[in-house]
Amino acid sequence: MSEPGAVPDGPVRPVAAALARYAGLAGAVLLTVAGWLGGALPDTPAVTSLADAWRAPHGPAVLGCWLVGTVLLVGAWWSLRWGAPSVRWAYLTAGLWVLPLLAAPPLGSRDVYSYACQGWSWTHGADPYRVGVVAAGCPWADSVSPIWRDTPAPYGPFFVLLAGLAVLLGGGLVGAIVLLRVVAVAGVLLAAFCLPGLARAVGVPARRAVWLALACPLVGVHLVAGAHNDAVGLGLLLSGLLVLVRRPGRPRALVAAGVLLGLAVAVKAVAVVVLPFAALAAVSGRHTWRALLRDGGRLAGGVLAALVVTSLATGLGLGWVRGVARSGDSEQWTSPPTAVGLVADYAGALVGREPNAVPVVRAVALAVLAVLLVVLWWRAWTALRRLGDVRQRAALGGAGLALAATVLLAPVFHPWYATWPLALLAVATVAVARTVWFVAPCAVASVLTLPDGTNLARFTKAPGAILMTALVVAVVVVAALRARRAR
Repeated sequence: MSEPGAVPDGPVRPVAAALARYAGLAGAVLLTVAGWLGGALPDTPAVTSLADAWRAPHGPAVLGCWLVGTVLLVGAWWSLRWGAPSVRWAYLTAGLWVLPLLAAPPLGSRDVYSYACQGWSWTHGADPYRVGVVAAGCPWADSVSPIWRDTPAPYGPFFVLLAGLAVLLGGGLVGAIVLLRVVAVAGVLLAAFCLPGLARAVGVPARRAVWLALACPLVGVHLVAGAHNDAVGLGLLLSGLLVLVRRPGRPRALVAAGVLLGLAVAVKAVAVVVLPFAALAAVSGRHTWRALLRDGGRLAGGVLAALVVTSLATGLGLGWVRGVARSGDSEQWTSPPTAVGLVADYAGALVGREPNAVPVVRAVALAVLAVLLVVLWWRAWTALRRLGDVRQRAALGGAGLALAATVLLAPVFHPWYATWPLALLAVATVAVARTVWFVAPCAVASVLTLPDGTNLARFTKAPGAILMTALVVAVVVVAALRARRAR
């Protein structure tokens, strides 16, 4: 059944499906070509303007392949946003799109060089949570994006451990990059394994959930070709949630799920906002405070065990908590709070003042986020108290909304951040028409970075901040009007 005005959630015509499959494949091939001609190669100089990108070696070819390839890949994914013909078809097509990207150099970001240098720093006795890769003496520091060369690692101890192993086993920069990509692919495969089970637990068509979460261009370009650690973090998160929805209330399963979720947090701290909702999914039967404390406590025990063991294994203790705070050093309009702060600064400059509003607005946004997370959890909890049979839907849907709020209200937004809420909302959103609100931003985010990792937001700071602020104002006004009508 489809909602009024929605595209029917029915069979996809074979011709349309085949066209989407091979258009996306062509786009992936073009992006791979763009990567080899002008991707984030170790010796590629940073681009400071679009004119520099055009004048660079193979500049017109790189930009042309990137533009056409991105449009084809995004268009193909968008055309089947209501659902692929089947789960098997979705897997095969998403895999087909990834194949050429596996052969690409680092694409859309230089973060993988940061990972390698942080792993090198740790294996050579430096604390990556205290010093940047330049101060640590990493021989590959010139490959790291300039903004992150003097910044401590903002990632958890489990990922530092993985990065260190990649450096030790890789024997050099190229070997480390290859192994880090293997880790990312393993994370994507783990997520792919979990998606159908999570979708079926909620009652969402698996063919739609798998397509939205796996075929999204952000996955192929950033998680696979870019080898972002979000891939392994997301895979661990989904696997922990799958254990919970399949075996709620079982002590051993709760501890195992907690360990998986703890490892996800020990990769990237953003996973921590899912834990309160995971505790809701952990309860079997009637939801009472006593049951929540019992089953949630077992889950928390697994989480703490994973965090303690990985922190001790690296010998770095809780230093990674300090590093998380440094992830907001850059200012880009793609983060809504940062955009609002930039517009306030522009307005102040017009009247001869310097309000320095960005830190203030960011702090307010984090306070709003804290309140919003509590509200989302309470809504899920009250829904479970009324209707115990919607446990998985309330828990997974709440977790997806919590991740979406965290990504939107965080001080910094990068395109690959959107893969976290996308995956959970894809498996938890029952109504077909409601998928557009989170699919459309992912489509837009897919065109924000050039092959060498240059973020287009750098070249559109003022107009982008103004447009984002206007969007924030519009969303707030619409939400206020709806709340007033609901009274």
